[in-house]
Amino acid sequence: MPATSPAPRPASTTPRPGVLPGDAGPDAADVARVVAAALDEDLGPLGRDVTTQATVPADATGTADVVARAPGVVAGLVVLPVVLDEVADRLGLPAAAVEVLRPDGSAVAPGDVVATVTGPVQVLLVAERTLLNLVSRASGVATHARRWTDALAGTGAQVLDTRKTTPGLRAVEKYAVRCGGGTNKRMGLHDVAMVKDNHVVAAGSVAGAIAAVRARFPDVAVQVEVDTPEQADEALDAGADFLLLDNMPTPVLAATVARVRAREQETGHVDLEATGTLTLDRAAEVAGTGVDFLSVGALTHSSPILDVALDLRAS
Repeated sequence: MPATSPAPRPASTTPRPGVLPGDAGPDAADVARVVAAALDEDLGPLGRDVTTQATVPADATGTADVVARAPGVVAGLVVLPVVLDEVADRLGLPAAAVEVLRPDGSAVAPGDVVATVTGPVQVLLVAERTLLNLVSRASGVATHARRWTDALAGTGAQVLDTRKTTPGLRAVEKYAVRCGGGTNKRMGLHDVAMVKDNHVVAAGSVAGAIAAVRARFPDVAVQVEVDTPEQADEALDAGADFLLLDNMPTPVLAATVARVRAREQETGHVDLEATGTLTLDRAAEVAGTGVDFLSVGALTHSSPILDVALDLRAS
C-alpha cells in the first residue's frame, strides 16, 4: 500500500545558503522560474531600473543587511543568491555574496539581521523588492505555521497545508510551512488522489471512485473526504488510505475517530485529518479527538507577510 502522506524531503547533498536544516529546500527549478518571472515584472520589457541605474554608478560596491522588522519565523532566505545572481547576470555585473546569519526556520525579533549581501550596489538595489517580496511572504507563512505547531505541541497531531497556495509560489510556500514546523500533504494533483464529493458524483459511488484510481494509478495513496461517520465507514469498506473528516462538530469528529480506530485490526492504521472551520483556539480541542492531522488552508491563503527590510550600509 502506498504511503498515505509524502515522506519528509531529504536533505540536499549540496547545501544551499540559508536552507532549513535537514531539508532539501524548495525545488531549485521552481525558485528560478519564480525569480525570473518576478524580475521580468519589475524590470519591464526594457529590462531596466531607471532610478537605480541613473543614481548609482555601475562600479559602486556596498553591503546591505536583511533585517526583520517584526517578531516571527524567517523563511525564504534560500532564494537570496538566486535573486542576486539573476540580477547580476541581467545587468552584466559581478555577482553579490550572501552571508546568512539566521537560517530559514529561525525565530527572529525586530532588529535581527538575518543575512548580509555584499556586491555591486546596483545589483543589491535592483534585487531588493523581489527578494523582500519572497522572504516576507515565506516568513509570514512560516510564522503562521509556527503558531499552529506550538498550539498542537504535545497532542500528537500535526498541522497540514493544502493546495490553497498563491499561483506560482507553491514550492516556496509549502517549504515555508515546513520552516514553521508544519507538514506538507500533497504537492498537487499528481502525487496523491483526493476523492471529493464531485468525484463521487462522477464515478457513481465512493467505492467506484477508489476502484477507478487504483486501476489507473496503483502507486498513489487514496484519500477520501467524508462528512459523516457513515461516509467514513463507506470509505474504509472501499479501501481508503486516508480520511478527511470535513466540517464535523467536535463530538461528531471524536465519535468518527473512535469508529475508525475500532476497525484498525481489519484496516490497519488509516490517517485521519480534521479539516474545515479550524481556528487556533480550537486546535488542542480538535487534536484531542485523536486525529493525526489538522488541515489549515489559511497557512498559505491568509498569512500576513512578516515585515523584512533591506538596509544599505552607509559607505
